[in-house]
Amino acid sequence: MTALAELFTHAFAPLEASVAEGRIPGGVLGIVERGGARVVRATGLAQRVPDSRPMHEGTWFDLASLTKVIFTTPRILKLAEDGVIDLDTPLISALPDLRQYDQKAWERKVTFRQCLGHQTPFPAVAPIYTYGRGPDLLRAFILQREWQAGMPVYSDINFILLGFAMERLSGKRIRAMDPGPGFAFSAAPDQAAATEDCTWRHRVLSGEVHDDNCSALDGAGHAGLFGTAASVLDFAQGLLDGTGASPASIALMRAPLSATRTHGWERPYEGWSGGGLCSPGTIGHTGFTGTGLWIDFDKGRAWTLLTNRIHPTRHFNSGIAALRQAVGDRVNGD
Repeated sequence: MTALAELFTHAFAPLEASVAEGRIPGGVLGIVERGGARVVRATGLAQRVPDSRPMHEGTWFDLASLTKVIFTTPRILKLAEDGVIDLDTPLISALPDLRQYDQKAWERKVTFRQCLGHQTPFPAVAPIYTYGRGPDLLRAFILQREWQAGMPVYSDINFILLGFAMERLSGKRIRAMDPGPGFAFSAAPDQAAATEDCTWRHRVLSGEVHDDNCSALDGAGHAGLFGTAASVLDFAQGLLDGTGASPASIALMRAPLSATRTHGWERPYEGWSGGGLCSPGTIGHTGFTGTGLWIDFDKGRAWTLLTNRIHPTRHFNSGIAALRQAVGDRVNGD
């Protein structure tokens, strides 16, 4: 057994135990090294209700907030690198109608970099989908709403606005954009990990976006990307070996903006999702549906843990936080 295969077996055990205990229906773990060596394995069920389907290594997952780092962040950084935007200028350089009826509004001063690092006063989340199902109307509502300012927190609104900027600058909606190699904005229901039995769409979701606001907006910058373990690992390997983005963009993804965040990503801190044994040169991110990706540039290794922990409901203690940390510690305990 190779060293990577042995490490993988050790890291896979907490996922197997979580499935056996009934805490999550199923999951896929994948590890890749800078040179290309990788191991991927699946366990449990892709869907539990109303019908049962097994999980496969090639199962498609609703990546949820991994969309922020796999789709939106690289594209915003590329726009900055190409001189289309300046990260330190306000969003109104691309969205001049943001709070257009109050030229002194604080929202008009928020910059691209602040959104990438979640350093704005926007709230963490808002039930935008409850205001209607018209994507154009909801976009106008978000741009004109007088948002209640608070302390900086991790906020979906930051990346919804970054997505709007991308749409304006490209002249096309997000779902008309190229999602990237191996990614998509939906998946065949019988090939996807099911998420929630949605209380307002009145069905078990599989292959369609779970995030309520992304669904109502018909595509957004904070969620909506689908992928497999292989596509997520391909993306991670591209950052590890330098083929997936420019050195300047990768440097910004690693550059600290706060004690917990870089441009788009998280960095290690006490109690973070990647566990306590990560190298300082690690970045990572998680998704509400039960997904996660962590990239350790110092060790030249990345791992993704993809689960359907909210199937059939989010209102259940799946133990996902402890599972992520346990897997991370075993990946990095060599």
